[in-house]
Amino acid sequence: MALTILEGSTFCISDEIGDLDGVVSGLFADDTRFLSKFELRINGKRPLLLSSGKAEYFSAAFYMRNPLVEGLPQDSVSIARERFVGEGMSDRFVLRNECMEEVSFELQLRFATDFADIISVKQHDFSLGNPLTAKPLPPPAPATYDPEGNRLVIADPDSGARTQVIFSRTGENGDGSIRFPVRLAPDERWELRIDVAFATNGDLEPARAVEHRFGTELAHVRDSLAAWHLRIPQLKASWHNLGNSFSQSIADLAALRLRSEGTLGRLPAAGMPWFMTVFGRDTIITCLQTLLFGPELARSALESLAALQAREVNPSIDAEPGKIVHELRRGRAAKTWFPAYFGTADATPLYLILLSEVWRWTDDTELASSFREPALRALEWIDVYGDRDGDGFVEYERRTPRGLDNQSWKDSGDSQRFRDGRLATPPIAPAEVQGYVYDAKLRMAELAREVWRDPGLADRLERDAANLRTRFDEAYWVEDRGGYYALALDGDKRPVDSLCSNIGHLLWSGIVPRRHAGAIADRLMGDELWSGWGVRTMSSGDRGYNPLSYHNGTVWPHDTSLAAWGLARYDHWEETRLIVRTLLTAAGHFNWSLPEVFAGFPRSETPFPIAYPTAARPQAWAAGAPVLCLQLLLGLRPDRRMQRLVSDAPPDVPSWAGSLRLQGVRAFDRLWDVQLEDGEVRVTEA
Repeated sequence: MALTILEGSTFCISDEIGDLDGVVSGLFADDTRFLSKFELRINGKRPLLLSSGKAEYFSAAFYMRNPLVEGLPQDSVSIARERFVGEGMSDRFVLRNECMEEVSFELQLRFATDFADIISVKQHDFSLGNPLTAKPLPPPAPATYDPEGNRLVIADPDSGARTQVIFSRTGENGDGSIRFPVRLAPDERWELRIDVAFATNGDLEPARAVEHRFGTELAHVRDSLAAWHLRIPQLKASWHNLGNSFSQSIADLAALRLRSEGTLGRLPAAGMPWFMTVFGRDTIITCLQTLLFGPELARSALESLAALQAREVNPSIDAEPGKIVHELRRGRAAKTWFPAYFGTADATPLYLILLSEVWRWTDDTELASSFREPALRALEWIDVYGDRDGDGFVEYERRTPRGLDNQSWKDSGDSQRFRDGRLATPPIAPAEVQGYVYDAKLRMAELAREVWRDPGLADRLERDAANLRTRFDEAYWVEDRGGYYALALDGDKRPVDSLCSNIGHLLWSGIVPRRHAGAIADRLMGDELWSGWGVRTMSSGDRGYNPLSYHNGTVWPHDTSLAAWGLARYDHWEETRLIVRTLLTAAGHFNWSLPEVFAGFPRSETPFPIAYPTAARPQAWAAGAPVLCLQLLLGLRPDRRMQRLVSDAPPDVPSWAGSLRLQGVRAFDRLWDVQLEDGEVRVTEA
């Protein structure tokens, strides 16, 4: 069992007793592993687990008993290990003699640090790749014991980064390990605190300063979590699936907040453990899903992504002016991958959609005006660089040999397949990206007319959107199988005719004409795409379908939640509510924390959804799915004209949803309460 705790961009992956094994576990920050091994031994043997788990997202506790070694009877010593992760890590050990006789033993702690980059560590996770072909990890750096500071100091000779391990007691140094002889009378306790701090530039804090900082930092993190909870609407629901999923989403999203690049705001990282950084697409969609929480996360995302927006053509990182970043990396990972990489075709139109949606929830004209220039740059990227050949569709093709082959949300190398299983060749124009562009242009036309006072731009954008909708319907519509839209167009402008979940995104964008909406709803909820636990990424009727393939048959909660949003947009409330009920039922099988992805096996064959081995959890847009599900169940949307929160839900919400009260939803600088009772939704100003 792996256990992960985190705060900000610092996190620790350990085993069930809190040890770090030197392979894929460790203490990570800035995409660098600052501690790769941390092992506890009693007389040379590993303690036996009693129980362990997270207390909060930033803390954990591990309870053990002594191993069976000479001189120590069974269950004679209890061992408690408490861990806190902040801008470093602090472990507190408490050992107690539980028997009637005096006991003596040696406690040993072993440490090592390789300063490996996170992407190289990821390749050694057997479930993610083939460790036999992965690049070898760096050897552990030498450790030096500093008796004056009672600490081990481990330095990276290449980068100058350093890790220090500080002890509250003096032990015996032994080449990267510290030994403590312990003698305990009956009921006597023995305590030890270990603080792990690191620096990327070689400057280390004094030991006393580190101990003081950890004490104040723990209080700060708890205060931050309390403040987060105060800003979140309070939900009381009789349907426990909803209440539990919503509460867990709040906790998961709190855990994933990280300080944004260049600002003091906060925005969600993509997911644990390998994606604790800014991902443009993931961040934007998570913010769209969670506007019930208020606009703060979205504002931070808009600010941070505007600051990172590309300003020049740079083929080495797939960047063009106006493009929104795909991914950031730091430390050694920035050399293994890229410091900033722009290989995404969808983050730029999604950025415009988020800007519009925040404005619709707040009517904040100052905000909408302040992001006018980034928005205009994004619109220019869509027309000039996104549309590579001038055919009116946005295409992608990587320009750097190290970049991603596929640059839509299904970005694995084998995701763009024809119905017969053949791979599409680039440049590729994904269907859902055209939908995003359509929606973005209509939304920016609204802003241009009502905030920027530019009617000429508004008229042009509306014409562009109308033309795109017509041409999209002609180019992507497939008459087979009852009618649906192709996954993409390939480099020869042929429809990539697999039936995939992307059609749900098309409903969400509004690009689907009303005459086709029923057919798309039928395809989404038909046996080929609908697994019974969610919408499959690829239908079971396609040759490339595999219920365990990352993007060719699995179920992604965020993807399914966007399909539900699209169905609600076209008044398919029965299907929307089925998705809400199903996703929140599935969450119960994952301790209420929906994973990034799970297998696409039919529900008729599995009594519970099947976990996907490499799924990130918590993962931002999976955590956002229950929040969006609540919004859809209640039919909530902001009405900017009326300056109020309203519900479009028909007055026949199914009885399984029970009754609920949602208090403190923020819209238009006011608080709103929402109540569901006897199948009817009522919204009142608080």
